[in-house]
Amino acid sequence: GPVGDRYLLSNGMVLLVKENHTLPIVTMSMIIKAGSIVEPDDKAGLAGLTAGLLMKGAAGMSAEQISDAADFIGASLDVGGGTDFATAGLSVLTKDADTGFSLLSKVLTSPDFKQEEIDRAKTAVKAAIIRKEQEPDEVAQKTYQEAIFGADSPYGRQVEGTAKTVDAITRDDIVNFHKTRYVPNDCILAVVGDTNVNEVKALIEKYMADWRPREQMPVVLKKADIPAKITYIKVNRDITQANILMGHPGVERENPDYYTLYVMNYILGGGGFVSRILDKIRDDMGLAYSAYSYFNPFKYDGSYTIGLETKNESAAQAIDETLKIVERMKKEPVTDKELKDAKDFITGSFPRKLDTNSKIAGLLTQIQFYGLDLNYFEMYEREITKITKEDVLKAAQKYLHPDKVKIIVVGNIKETKLEGR
Repeated sequence: GPVGDRYLLSNGMVLLVKENHTLPIVTMSMIIKAGSIVEPDDKAGLAGLTAGLLMKGAAGMSAEQISDAADFIGASLDVGGGTDFATAGLSVLTKDADTGFSLLSKVLTSPDFKQEEIDRAKTAVKAAIIRKEQEPDEVAQKTYQEAIFGADSPYGRQVEGTAKTVDAITRDDIVNFHKTRYVPNDCILAVVGDTNVNEVKALIEKYMADWRPREQMPVVLKKADIPAKITYIKVNRDITQANILMGHPGVERENPDYYTLYVMNYILGGGGFVSRILDKIRDDMGLAYSAYSYFNPFKYDGSYTIGLETKNESAAQAIDETLKIVERMKKEPVTDKELKDAKDFITGSFPRKLDTNSKIAGLLTQIQFYGLDLNYFEMYEREITKITKEDVLKAAQKYLHPDKVKIIVVGNIKETKLEGR
């Protein structure tokens, strides 16, 4: 199709190929279903640690040798952990695609997991956890995730885990997680650029012939419940401004109302320069330095979040006024101008998501992972364009719950005058 062609390989890997011969470059993006949603609770941080260690030694090559080999051919090679999935990426000149792909395969399929690298990585992760505790916005985010999804949900905890869970992770855990989760039938590979499907299949055959599929248990996650009422969670810090996050569970990415919610939220608090929350709370009333909102959709759940940064003294008023704006969104339709501006901006900025091969490759893997339409690029514009004011109002009524939010406030609580709440 227009997005590229999709192939299911015999080892279970999904391959997406989009040819683009304007430059002699091949870009690959990979999603591996080895995110923190599939790690055991008591070993939280295992998925992130595993992903972070892949480049630190593989097939007998040290971290330095791996990066030198990539530098030598001017390739960029990277691997990263995440919640729903881990990612790997490679960008390389066509003439060096073979060498580049051989490196990528080594890192993915034959990591060494040397004990000293594991110890070093664990120390670094624990230092990062401690550092985050000092950052008010990080504390707010962590407290918020846990409040919305619960500490026992992978969506409710931090990808890096806690000092306690990281300490509990052994080399055996890492080796085993890699063996069970880094398997071809849990991989989506998108290749964009100066190549074709036969060349890509030949590389996979050459360097990944031994990579065997493995049957997986399906992921089962219980959806988070909408809270019963407004609840405040206050974290006292001796700082001059309050970091506020409020919200409730939202939608997963495959929800058919996703596009309508995207438009609705652009008008409400998602537009970087124009949105109701920003206009009123920051520009008109001067109650906040920053004010925004967003839907954050995951594979199995999601959240709706409003963020405010205010002086401690303005916190209570900023919260109340913001919730009134959300309430109004459920009561009356948006204006024609708001709807048109939102749609124009969203469709107009869409090409910027596709202006590099690596962006296209990344988007292709996500389209496949989240089960979206392969004609996504055409469909996207069509879906956004046909949204009406009635659609927006209905979506607001169904998915916005300003009377049932959890409100996280990190700041000087005494000065916020929120003690009674």
